[in-house]
Amino acid sequence: MPHLIPMRRDSRHLTAALHLTAAGVPVLPLRAGKLPFGNCPDCADNACGGRPNMKTPGQCVCPRPCHGWAAATTDPAALRSPAWAEAWRQAHAVAYHPGGARLTIVDLDNTDAITWARKTLPATRTVATTRGEHWIYLGAMQSANAVRPGVDIKSAMAYARWLGPGTGTMTALPDAVRALVVKEPSPVRPAALTVSMPTGGGECLHRTPAYLERGIIMAEQRITEARSAVHATVYRTFLAVLSAHGRCGCLTDTHMQRLFAAAQAKGESPRHCTDAWTNARTSLGM
Repeated sequence: MPHLIPMRRDSRHLTAALHLTAAGVPVLPLRAGKLPFGNCPDCADNACGGRPNMKTPGQCVCPRPCHGWAAATTDPAALRSPAWAEAWRQAHAVAYHPGGARLTIVDLDNTDAITWARKTLPATRTVATTRGEHWIYLGAMQSANAVRPGVDIKSAMAYARWLGPGTGTMTALPDAVRALVVKEPSPVRPAALTVSMPTGGGECLHRTPAYLERGIIMAEQRITEARSAVHATVYRTFLAVLSAHGRCGCLTDTHMQRLFAAAQAKGESPRHCTDAWTNARTSLGM
């Protein structure tokens, strides 16, 4: 049986976390500034290979609360273990992973956003925040920031600060919320090069939906299946996709975001994804 840290009267954050796990909500501690704790030395710069998500640790077997939202857990023994003890002693708040609990939070950051939500979205459980409200729906989806002024979506691959149970009854995630993250595809800027069309005329082969979709799926799988050298794999995959599909104008921001999501699930940061994409374009003269 693992050694457990003793409960103290001042362990209010750990106590709150344990109550949440009893309800099946994955949690993690937050340090000052409402931020997750940084990676330990063994996991710095994702040297461990990253932790794709909270249910499948992947290459990372670190027992500490590394990798931000992906460290969220429903295991009480992990929360009370020595590996988490220092984080709880320094914790300023408790966070939870909404997507891991099959929930979606519409984070309304000001009164204008709240007014919009009341006119547009079905009523659900509401939690007051420092500047606005969290509207919590049953069902998980893609997370996104700034989907409209003062509105963020927190669900998959995200965390939210625990501010209490709130009031009202949670309702099913409506299509109106899912639609907030759907954007019209915009083509990647094509390079100033002559594009070779298929012999015999007709549309560019890349514009055949099945052809392009197969290429994106294969790229996602290549990133997901990487067992080492994740940075290099992501770069090479981006390079291959841009080489095959980037010059004809068929590759869209939606395709790029799918590849970024696959890379971030392997522990890559948004900055690393952007750098790899930019470097790949530069290498191809795009």
